[in-house]
Amino acid sequence: MTTHTRSHRGQPADPQPNSAEARLIDDPTRAAISQRLAQIGAQAQARAAAYSRTAADLWAEISGGLATGKMMRPALVMLGYRAFGGRNEARAIDLGCAFELLHTALLIHDDVVDRDFVRRSEPTISARYRDQATAAGRSLAEAEHAGNSVAIIAGDLLINEAIKHAIKAAAGTDAEAAVEQAFFQGIEQAGAGELEDLLFSLGATPATTSEVLRMEQLKTAAYSFQLPLQAGALLAGASSSQADDLGTVGCQLGVAYQVIDDVLGTFGDPLRTGKSVESDLREFKSTILLALAAEQPEFAALLAEFRSGRIPAQQIREELTAQGAERFARQLAEQLCARATGSVAFLDLPDEAQALLRTCSHLILNRSR
Repeated sequence: MTTHTRSHRGQPADPQPNSAEARLIDDPTRAAISQRLAQIGAQAQARAAAYSRTAADLWAEISGGLATGKMMRPALVMLGYRAFGGRNEARAIDLGCAFELLHTALLIHDDVVDRDFVRRSEPTISARYRDQATAAGRSLAEAEHAGNSVAIIAGDLLINEAIKHAIKAAAGTDAEAAVEQAFFQGIEQAGAGELEDLLFSLGATPATTSEVLRMEQLKTAAYSFQLPLQAGALLAGASSSQADDLGTVGCQLGVAYQVIDDVLGTFGDPLRTGKSVESDLREFKSTILLALAAEQPEFAALLAEFRSGRIPAQQIREELTAQGAERFARQLAEQLCARATGSVAFLDLPDEAQALLRTCSHLILNRSR
């Protein structure tokens, strides 16, 4: 979505993955990816130290948690790579690391956009540099601006590092151009989705259900599910049509992931999610919950009252509960997962890939953070 791998809205990452989540990637591969990410962070910090102490300090902040997340995106890169018989796993690990670096960058930038200073119940990079500025005597407004500015820089540095490793992974292979294009597409679509998410929040009414699903496909599903699978398959030598089919399965799973994230953002346990259940409402996010409920005129009028500050967020949550918005959203996620795992493209995959994607579907529908 920082020194800890944190949750982007729609892209949560858990510092201590449980055993079920860890099954998406075998322990030796996970260890190899973690080691590579730690090495990337240490190398970046060492390079920065040669010309800027402050840049080295920032890399220390960034790199401390690079190797601590679920590794969901690297796991999906490896799944796509192995499904099509890839043999040079060092390349696949570099590509997986590129997607993880991109993810961390987007988490940091998203916190700036959402004005969040806590992620996974811990202070973000913005918060830590804000606190430094406050301790130096700056006003809160100046300190928050300083913290957010540092976070933007940190995200930019990570995107640069991510691009370098994506290019390195594909260099000299027959699929070089296709893999690079898939990675760049992830950056472009995440940016488009973030922009739509922001602009939807400025509207007088929530976006429609179809608009929200399209935004969530761009912002989350593309770079978190579709393109890691697709890029991994391409790197292994899959044809463009084979990679596209696998990516389509990943896209549907990714949208389901975001739908559940919307549910957790309003009805989850803050002690588990590390996020306030009023954050999305406070920012007027066009979640699938609001889009579904706003189809009823009575709720649309109530939401207008909330936006004007005349009623509390708790009243909106109670009305969402009364309308069964959570139930409808979970049913939608189930339909998306069923469509993904019942498709012709899915059934054409090797048995091992099918099993891992079914595990992924189960985790999506049963996650609590």
